[in-house]
Amino acid sequence: MAAKGELDTYKKKRNFSATPEPAGKKGRARKSGLRYLIQRHAATRLHFDFRIELDGVLKSWAVTKAPSRDPAVKRLAVEVEDHPLDYGSFEGTIPAGNYGAGTVQMWDVGEWEPQEDDLDAAFARGNVKMVLHGERLSGKWALIRLKGDRGKPSKRNNWLLIKEKDAFAVPGEGDANMEIDASVTTGRSLAEIAEGKKSWGSPKKTDRKAPPKPKARAAVTEKSARPHAFVPIQLCKVADYPPQGSGWAHEIKFDGYRLQVAAGGGRATIRTRKGLDWSTKFPELAADAAQWPDAVIDGELCALAENHMPDFSALQAAISDGKTGDLVYFAFDLLFEGPEDLRKLPLSHRKARLQAYIDRIPKKVRGRIRYVDHFATTGQAILESACRMDLEGVISKKLDAAYTDGRSTTWLKSKCRGRDEVVIGGWTSEGGSRFRSLIVGVRDKDGLRHLGRVGTGYNQTLLKTLLPALKAAETDRSPFVGKGAPKKTRTAGQTTHWTTPTLVAEIEHGGYTDTGSIRQAAFKGLRDDKPAAEVTDRPQAPARASKEKGDPADLPGLTVPGEKPRKGKLVVSGVTISNPDKVLWPAADGKPAITKAELVRYYEMAAERILPHVADRPVSIIRAPEGITGEKFFQRHAMPGSNPRLKLIDVKERKPYVGVSDVGGLVAIGQSGGLELHPWGCKPDDPETPEQVTFDLDPDEGLDFDDVIDAAKMVRRELEGLGLTPFVKTTGGKGLHVVVPIRADAKARVEWDQCKAFAKEVSEIMRRAHPDRFTTTLAKKARGGKIFLDYLRNGRMATAVAPWSPRARPGAGIAFPLSWGQVRKGLDPKAYTLHDAAALLRKADPWKDFRAAEANLRPVLKKLEL
Repeated sequence: MAAKGELDTYKKKRNFSATPEPAGKKGRARKSGLRYLIQRHAATRLHFDFRIELDGVLKSWAVTKAPSRDPAVKRLAVEVEDHPLDYGSFEGTIPAGNYGAGTVQMWDVGEWEPQEDDLDAAFARGNVKMVLHGERLSGKWALIRLKGDRGKPSKRNNWLLIKEKDAFAVPGEGDANMEIDASVTTGRSLAEIAEGKKSWGSPKKTDRKAPPKPKARAAVTEKSARPHAFVPIQLCKVADYPPQGSGWAHEIKFDGYRLQVAAGGGRATIRTRKGLDWSTKFPELAADAAQWPDAVIDGELCALAENHMPDFSALQAAISDGKTGDLVYFAFDLLFEGPEDLRKLPLSHRKARLQAYIDRIPKKVRGRIRYVDHFATTGQAILESACRMDLEGVISKKLDAAYTDGRSTTWLKSKCRGRDEVVIGGWTSEGGSRFRSLIVGVRDKDGLRHLGRVGTGYNQTLLKTLLPALKAAETDRSPFVGKGAPKKTRTAGQTTHWTTPTLVAEIEHGGYTDTGSIRQAAFKGLRDDKPAAEVTDRPQAPARASKEKGDPADLPGLTVPGEKPRKGKLVVSGVTISNPDKVLWPAADGKPAITKAELVRYYEMAAERILPHVADRPVSIIRAPEGITGEKFFQRHAMPGSNPRLKLIDVKERKPYVGVSDVGGLVAIGQSGGLELHPWGCKPDDPETPEQVTFDLDPDEGLDFDDVIDAAKMVRRELEGLGLTPFVKTTGGKGLHVVVPIRADAKARVEWDQCKAFAKEVSEIMRRAHPDRFTTTLAKKARGGKIFLDYLRNGRMATAVAPWSPRARPGAGIAFPLSWGQVRKGLDPKAYTLHDAAALLRKADPWKDFRAAEANLRPVLKKLEL
């Protein structure tokens, strides 16, 4: 086959007075917008005609089976004659007696791009690589010509059609696409096309045997009298990470209501996961589904926010207001098609049948249903993408598994962040009527176990639904049991109300505290589809629970610094910790060794102190997987196998930087042996905008720490004289950091160069005023008993150790935030270590007002003529 197109062979083989196929002309050769299509052709044998536009014609191959997205599957593609461009819209029946007699269905359409410029050379080599942009096939594909005897091209010009490895590949898919029997243009099956009134009839008699007529599936020919009964649904098991290896497909986890739609007999029933009939709640979807082909579909009903992402709060509001017309049903499985039970088929085949089913739905009633495609690239990559898009997580499913009711290891759920269902046990109000917060828990064998309060996430629309439900469930008696159960309070400003434990809320949170309470919880909505009796536990273990007998949180492996780790699986904030007893800081100076388990427990306990200075910023991490006596290295970018709880931040480099957004991200850093956190001094989610200025006071060898204390106070006075509010912390070493928070809003924003210039000018002012005490020269030999004022930590991409970060040094020191009252002679920076972390965290945070002290740096720059 050559890249040049010709139609003589095509025309010689056809009698255009007896076939509906277009005679066609050679079109104008184009270099872009090239058409691609596949026609499913039920001739003597069912095959698939693969066609790409080139040189004004459709280059064509007859493929033995449906193209597979599995790179391991190679399809024989027999080269056939070029076809005219008009053939790209042909769908119908070629009458018996004609070349290619049989039924033709438009199976896929789209465009293609060559992966190299010289297509003549590619065809001559027999290696044509392309990128497809079709309805059903996408990504990189290759046509490879087979060689005959002695390495020469085969006389029959046989090729192989192969899917290349990329994000659109689906290892393990196999022959699943053979199940797709629906036109992408008309929605008709092969049998429906064959029976259509538009088929041509041959005016001439022929002795040729007619090709076999396509048989219609029972799903198409048989109609139900009523919708199918409820089918018990399959549920997911929670996993820390998506599974690795081939044979798994990964779907986006949608944030909505799991619903089963049964269509049949011109009616439709919409049921919850427990089989409750909710058809009247969603009349528009029910009306559409009544006109769908008979089937039982599994999916999720969602409301889409302005960014087209699922929004559970918006779903709640739509239901509350009775405005459900814009809700979208994301279909991910087909359980029955007509009378045929598909549950024993592999998932890959059920998904193919689902795709064809949706294509057969009339377009006028197809607007509210969408097919959920799946990805078979690494599950971690999909989860990271989902997390960056602020989605809930990923569902991973075995492609070869049947559909089974209940929880199964063939469906696994990996979450981006803490997202759980809880039971409401009460609420608080202010002034007797104004709503303040929910009091929530989970059920165990003794009753409702208290988890804490949910104080954010409410708006007037959600409260319209929530408050009536709370008042209807109000009772005089607390439903909570066990140690730590809340008591009823009534003060001048706040009142506690109890409810029967029947209402279920969905919340988003930042993990759990060391007493098992939820952190930073926000209300997302009520779960009418889930009974309270099923909310029995959390997928994430609490940080450190009470020792109350029978408390399920009292599990082996839950430790805090200073305690000996216990054997057993350790899960901290949803992250599984491998080798929890790995020693990271050896025992020294009478202090015990510190293990990985103790490090991750520290990160969890200190998260509320660390995250305000680290979250959503690029972070450089000092890792020491074998401990401080082993190899240490800096990590800035994501590495293969990075935990999906870590965030990726685009800093306009070749690779994104690592970041964290919640306690799970901090714990994931600890799991990888991350001992130090060095964030940029930028605004969260805005690497281009500085929000603090750091002065690093690094003393020369031999200087006493009291000299550093005096120097810090001098820098403080200089900065306060400029109208700024400086804060101070130890570095976990021999120096101090003086840090100034600055405004980063549009009216006060400064550039990185300005931030660095300001830090340099203040440092030079100090050096000029006290040349015997300060130097701004980086070289060690220039220090000569002086304190180096390091202003270089204020450029773009420069970092400084975070407050509360451990240090990968002997002694297990912490970069500890101080009050200025603590900065006095006798201060020992070595006193702040991981060994004392629990006691240090119980004290007030000296930096709690850090952000409230932000100042506008622009007037200061003007004053200093910068």
